[in-house]
Amino acid sequence: MNDFLAALGLVFVIEGLIFAALPGQAKRAMMSVLQTPDGSLRGIGLISAIIGVILVWLARG
Repeated sequence: MNDFLAALGLVFVIEGLIFAALPGQAKRAMMSVLQTPDGSLRGIGLISAIIGVILVWLARG
């Protein structure tokens, strides 16, 4: 549970830094996501999840 909370905290830190440092670009990115077809978003999400699992697996060895 500690690792999960640490990972969740890092997500908040990274997203917070993006919105604080680059608010205009973050808004443009969200607009782009809204225009992207659902199938493409699903594919990107699945690939991102797989990469995340692989990174955690490599880090935890």
